[in-house]
Amino acid sequence: GLALALTAGAGCGSGSPASVAAAATAAPAVEPTLAPVPTAAPSPSPTPEPTATPAPTATATPEPEPAWELEVREIDDAIRARVEPTSWRPGCPVGLDDLRLLTFPHHGFDGGIHRGELIVAAEWTDAVGRVFEQLFDASYPVERIRLVDEYGGDDGASMRANNTSGFNCREVAGRPGVWSNHAFGTAIDLNPLMNPYVRGSVVDPPEGAAYLDRGNVRPGMIVEGDAAVAAFGDIGWVWGGHWRSSKDYQHFSADGR
Repeated sequence: GLALALTAGAGCGSGSPASVAAAATAAPAVEPTLAPVPTAAPSPSPTPEPTATPAPTATATPEPEPAWELEVREIDDAIRARVEPTSWRPGCPVGLDDLRLLTFPHHGFDGGIHRGELIVAAEWTDAVGRVFEQLFDASYPVERIRLVDEYGGDDGASMRANNTSGFNCREVAGRPGVWSNHAFGTAIDLNPLMNPYVRGSVVDPPEGAAYLDRGNVRPGMIVEGDAAVAAFGDIGWVWGGHWRSSKDYQHFSADGR
């Protein structure tokens, strides 16, 4: 039976034994390797917008403190035209050559800085300048400092305007023929409306009666120990508030009169 099987197998025309053996030992077919799918390149990260640098905050530059400055001028023709014949005229006890015009800043009642003009004796120029520098540094209020000529040389009008003044060729009130210290440029009346002259029931200027209560101190009133009394005292001038028989609260003078 085995021989028949072999013969029959050989007669089938299926190839030689070597071919069969080769077919039996052939390597199995290899599955084709798939090419890797390319990976998409990552999208680049967006470049961040630059952060704007904040503009520096503008800092207001503080206004500089006003500086003290004293200007001294001789009485030239232009100034003479302003004072003659109101506060000075021929026959006055001093000549124009003996006087000087001072210009300087001062603190006003409105909180501002103003320019003042004052005529004094030439020999007292530096000392009076130091007085008003001290008052300026102390922010001492002076309502106005103008030549009395702006009031026609009228001392009463100047006082009612609370105008601080110096030289004025005039006599002592109520004493004809007796020159006031103002006629020599050696006296100054400071804030006169608020610091009136008082003798008994007489008040000058009369409007100054509103300031007779010296204990009710308001800015511009001169009282014992304040900056004005101290500054004038430093140059040897006497305050009329120290007088005995009368009080001239506005008045400072070189010889105490």
